[in-house]
Amino acid sequence: MDISLKNLPVEERLRLVEELWDSIAQDQAALPLSPEQAVELDRRLYTFELDHDLGRPAKDVLTDIRKRL
Repeated sequence: MDISLKNLPVEERLRLVEELWDSIAQDQAALPLSPEQAVELDRRLYTFELDHDLGRPAKDVLTDIRKRL
C-alpha cells in the first residue's frame, strides 16, 4: 500500500480496521481453534447459559470508544 496509515485520520483507520475484521470474520473456518480457545469458548457459553447476560450492543460500545478519541 502506497499511503502511510499514520497519515490517515483516526476515524478512517478505525473504519479500515472494522472492514478488515469483518472480512476475517467471514472466513472464520479458515482459522481452526486451538484446544485452549475451544475450552475458553465452552466456558463462556456455560457462563452465558447460567446468567443469560447478553452484554451491550456493539454499536453502543463503538460509540463509547469513538467518544474517547
